[in-house]
Amino acid sequence: MNDTFRSGFVAVIGRPNVGKSTLINALLGQKIAAVSPRPQTTRRSQLGILTTDEAQIIFVDTPGIHNPHHKLGKALNLNAEEALDGVDLILWLVDASVNPTEEDKKIAALLLEISHRPPLLLATNKTDRLTREETESSQSRYRELFPAAELVLPLSATRGDGRDELLEIIIENLEERPPDFPAEQVTDLYEREIAAELIREACLIFLRHEIPHSIAVRVDEFTERGDKGAYIAATLFVERDSQKGIVIGEGGKTLKKIGSAARKEIEAMSGRKVFLNLRVKMLKDWRNNESYLRRFGYNPPK
Repeated sequence: MNDTFRSGFVAVIGRPNVGKSTLINALLGQKIAAVSPRPQTTRRSQLGILTTDEAQIIFVDTPGIHNPHHKLGKALNLNAEEALDGVDLILWLVDASVNPTEEDKKIAALLLEISHRPPLLLATNKTDRLTREETESSQSRYRELFPAAELVLPLSATRGDGRDELLEIIIENLEERPPDFPAEQVTDLYEREIAAELIREACLIFLRHEIPHSIAVRVDEFTERGDKGAYIAATLFVERDSQKGIVIGEGGKTLKKIGSAARKEIEAMSGRKVFLNLRVKMLKDWRNNESYLRRFGYNPPK
């Protein structure tokens, strides 16, 4: 490593479905976080650790801040807000292809309330959908929400536009200090936790409307089988009996699709074969039950 080494934590915040997890996966060059076209894919803060010869950037991927409709939503917002505490830099990601929403305004108000706020970068994502003039107009609208931003940077997480410049700017804003994690570590989650998120990602892809958002995933068994790979058994919890039938599908077809897609992602993540066994159970109104939320690892607000 270089004599001058920089390290620090960067909280990546934004409303749901602006591309936070997609960006972190792209910057790391591998998939550690679930992504889907649907909002609220991320349900818990996760570290994405990028180590180069000159720096270690610890990205904190957070749930999308939104207007909650149940106690789970409130817990996700609280998780995202708590992730801002003690970080060295805040990266606020917004969707340049749409005008600022009420949720964006809520985030701006939250940031203004932070008494000792670290430097903040505002990145306008999805600019690959816009002309140069449209991008500049969008940047202007978002800067009006938060004039104190150190920089407004156009970005395309999927195409790669602006990613190298973003990393350079982040490193410039970090303090000189040794790394916090080993160079080979890329996240703070264990494989079984990532596997649960990848199973839920598959649910978001194959299920419609509210059903995928009412699903919780619990990994019941994660067993190594030597040369045969790993055996994973997991339970999908839904809130109503009618949802259970939809998730399973006629003759089990939908559940098989979910399992097949999740298995491929888990194998790509772990680099070995996986046998995945899924089952579905009903846990009535779990998103509004504080006891169930704690069971699934969420911290409902008091």
